[in-house]
Amino acid sequence: MSTRRAVVTGAGPRSIGRAVADALLADGWGVTVTRRDTLDLADRASVAAFAASYAEQADRLDLLVNSAGIHLDLGSRWTEPQLLDGHEIHWRTNYLGTVDLTTALLPLLLAAGGGTVVHVVSQLHERGTTDQLLGRPVGYDSWASYGTSKLGLVHHAALLAERYGERGLRALSVHPGAVSTNIADRGLETRPLLRRLRSLALPLERRTLMTPGESAAHLVRIATDPSAASGYYRKSRALDPAPAAGDLEARAELAAATEAWLAARQ
Repeated sequence: MSTRRAVVTGAGPRSIGRAVADALLADGWGVTVTRRDTLDLADRASVAAFAASYAEQADRLDLLVNSAGIHLDLGSRWTEPQLLDGHEIHWRTNYLGTVDLTTALLPLLLAAGGGTVVHVVSQLHERGTTDQLLGRPVGYDSWASYGTSKLGLVHHAALLAERYGERGLRALSVHPGAVSTNIADRGLETRPLLRRLRSLALPLERRTLMTPGESAAHLVRIATDPSAASGYYRKSRALDPAPAAGDLEARAELAAATEAWLAARQ
């Protein structure tokens, strides 16, 4: 068993997660991966079962790469939020599910001397809003909802670094760049014409966008470089996130609401 161990979520075919796992394996890491059929971020029992199973089978965790997520309704047809467990579906899956898993695995990361958490986010966190982040009524837009779920993860990474940085934990939120992956497939499930047009354009997409492997190379570089400080990155370059990610009052309110949700075990 490798002395360095990682968990990578969202490692389905043609995904950034799969490419990250492959790169880590090639570098000698022991890697545990998840896909939708092995871990459902929107199911608290599934998250708890995975974390317990991992803790039973592995003696440590050095790196958690949270790559799993959804981006639905790419055609912007929804006029009302799609709810899951009473939460907007992107928020429930991308933010709450990721935070739930990270919290469950945090003791192992801290026991390993801190370890590293990487939230794979998106430049679309710039479309997220503080009102939606804090559950205030706003007009619904699925792209803004997706962006808000990623804005929440930028806040969460910063919060982890603030709370546990002195114990050696690094927490990064990383925009992986414009990448040709399969995330759009599910987002176009209800739009057969757009799915067909995308399939026709796929060869061009793959020539003009980064491959998952190219994106993963950037992500793995900073995830495994102990000199890369906690913060927000675009590919492997440290940058300032959107201004909304610097709202410390909103971050504190978000943290309190998230902790209350985590405490209310279902």
